[in-house]
Amino acid sequence: MSDETKKVLLGGEFLIKDSDPQSVFIPEEMNDDQKMMVETANDFVQKEIWPRLDAIDHKEPGLTVSLLEKAGELGLLGTSIPEEYGGLGGDFNTNTFLSMAMGTSYSFGVSFAAHTGIGTLPILYYGNDEQKAKYLPKLASGEMKSAYCLTEPTSGSDALSAKTTAKLSDDGKYYILNGQKMWITNGGFADILITFAKVDGDKFTCFIIDTKSPGFTSGQEEEKIGIKGSSTRALFLDNVKVPKENILGEIGKGHYIAFNVLNIGRFKLCAMTTGGAKRFSSLAVNYSNERKQFGRQISSFGAIKYKLAEQAIRIFVAESATMRTSGLLNDKELELLNSGKSYGESMIGAAEEYAIEAAMLKVFGSEVLDYVVDETVQIYGGYGYSEEYPAARAYRDSRINRIFEGTNEINRLLTVDMLVKRSMKNRLNLLGPAMAIQKELMSIPEFSEPPTGILAKELQAIKNAKKAILMIAGFAVQKYMQKLGDEQEIIMNITDMLIQVYTSESAILRTQKLASLKGEDYVLPYVEMTQVYVSDAMDNINYYGKQAIVAAAEGDDLKLLLLGLKRFTKLDPINTTALRRNTANRLIEANKYCF
Repeated sequence: MSDETKKVLLGGEFLIKDSDPQSVFIPEEMNDDQKMMVETANDFVQKEIWPRLDAIDHKEPGLTVSLLEKAGELGLLGTSIPEEYGGLGGDFNTNTFLSMAMGTSYSFGVSFAAHTGIGTLPILYYGNDEQKAKYLPKLASGEMKSAYCLTEPTSGSDALSAKTTAKLSDDGKYYILNGQKMWITNGGFADILITFAKVDGDKFTCFIIDTKSPGFTSGQEEEKIGIKGSSTRALFLDNVKVPKENILGEIGKGHYIAFNVLNIGRFKLCAMTTGGAKRFSSLAVNYSNERKQFGRQISSFGAIKYKLAEQAIRIFVAESATMRTSGLLNDKELELLNSGKSYGESMIGAAEEYAIEAAMLKVFGSEVLDYVVDETVQIYGGYGYSEEYPAARAYRDSRINRIFEGTNEINRLLTVDMLVKRSMKNRLNLLGPAMAIQKELMSIPEFSEPPTGILAKELQAIKNAKKAILMIAGFAVQKYMQKLGDEQEIIMNITDMLIQVYTSESAILRTQKLASLKGEDYVLPYVEMTQVYVSDAMDNINYYGKQAIVAAAEGDDLKLLLLGLKRFTKLDPINTTALRRNTANRLIEANKYCF
């Protein structure tokens, strides 16, 4: 193994460097403590949440609050909180497994994630010793519930345009906050609010607000399409006095808190949507085995097998990419801790490092879940549209995930923007590889022997696809320079190419590592699913690349780029129909998602 492949990749570096399969974290490496925690979460969801789904969705008074407190008693609210503050002190991978398990809890999962994630992590990461001691033990136990207040009527993804103001009182002891927040999850019962306001009208700052403060009021519960069981309200701040010591972090640096916590929120959303997708895949398989039409189980029909297999393939790939990224975050946190950074600094540093991957996964995970629930409704047929069956609630609840934590459009734009900025700051050496590809385009192609080994051809294809991305992105940057941000369609096409590459490579690396641990026969189902996904991914990369090229280039540039794209997206065709049927047959036999 070369020194280059031994090193943990930096954020975005997957585009220009190879990963060794042994360096990648895979879900099959779950340890005994993590298994116990997942079993606890699964037991809690199955016994406490699923029997009460209707009551939760009807917002039975006090129910969600009591369920959060039960989760706290089981330790599920404090897995990321250090033991000294009443938590379990679990590492990042442990918290990823927990998020995946809680992804099956429908709208309760939204309340849970808002509390444990964006409602708690700002204090954990940025709080001083007094703030941590005051709030973290009660947040871990569930005695205190939290909400995160960033969005306003006129500012969503453009958070820095917020209008809420904070002015120091005449005696210098308080900040007086005025403004309105919108779409605040847990807004109906939270005890504290992680809230952002502009000090003196321009210094974006984070505050911890007690909801018992005079001048604080909340609006009515929003009537939403889905996640009906989660509390979502507008919150109003009318001369709310916030003690000076409740400033979180530094005055004027609230955007660091907002954006770094959102990076973790995006990643965890992917973990939760992947966990939810597994459940809905199992429901689809189970129903298709029960339902008969034309004298046969509908699971025996090719059209249904395609849907079952495609659900499973996308879930497998999403889980592979999620756990790969979790391992990177986990390793980076440990690296920073060992270098002398504090716990909070290490968590923040890791979150910022892999912000690109988090943005991509947020997009991918939310769209995988949407695909899975949509096809589950279709498999249920007319019953899928009935509230008496589980597919309808899943369908309604899924849709919000493409809006949460920054819309998928914003995250697609951010992905390329972060890559370009890191290249400009020499954090990523994209220029060198991009120049090398330009030279390669002008040279005669080499015809070497095809690679051998498990998924070796697919891995080589993905390496070539990376060249296609660098070729197109390099041309776009050179042509548009500072105005690239105005070409949003091109940017989103490039991001979709990046997502296909990262997720494909993640599935390949997981399967290769698993083969080294358990043998080639064991991983045959994973090999076949990965082959199908990569085959489709290469077609998708070609499509997205062509859209970007035709939008950006003309004349000789257009011809050269299209020839390069064709060259870099070649992969011998395979019988994906047969491989999908193999995958579907394994699901049908197991009567659930089984990978």
